[in-house]
Amino acid sequence: MNKNSKKYILLKLFFTTIYISTFTFGGGFVIITFMKKKFVDELHWIDEEEMLDLTAIAQSSPGAIAVNAAILVGWKTGGLPGMGVAVIGTIISPMVILTIISFFYVAFATNTYIALILKGMQAGVAAVILDVVCSLGANVIKQKNWIHYIILIAAFVATFIFQINVIYIIIISAFVGVIIAVVEQRKGNAS
Repeated sequence: MNKNSKKYILLKLFFTTIYISTFTFGGGFVIITFMKKKFVDELHWIDEEEMLDLTAIAQSSPGAIAVNAAILVGWKTGGLPGMGVAVIGTIISPMVILTIISFFYVAFATNTYIALILKGMQAGVAAVILDVVCSLGANVIKQKNWIHYIILIAAFVATFIFQINVIYIIIISAFVGVIIAVVEQRKGNAS
């Protein structure tokens, strides 16, 4: 099958999202990390800056970040059919796993070994989320724009020191980003 054909892209998108969704634990940021590795590093369907933008949009949109990211990546790589395929691939595994777990919830909740496994997984998930923070932060630093540095530091301080709600930080950052884009566009038009 031709790697540039729509059918190949949709199949690859479906199996990639179902694989990512099946083997990632810990929430949306963990899935974002795996999406970056697959779609940016391996398949080269999306570049790093686009993935950073898609992550920001997915995080700031209502709903689960994993599904939001799947919608955006699917749309970018395969249009409307790609979006549908990516969402289906993303939600199938959690639905099946959670359905099975719900039948055996009492046994899972009281089992000491399962509790220990989940505690161990928490450490691994924290490491993966730290990896996302470092790689996305590195992308911001690579841009060598002092305004982005200020936004990055201010958002960090607002979140961890002043414990300001993340929604407010996202809205303010988006507002600042719009202002920066307008100013830069006006500079470009003036020259």
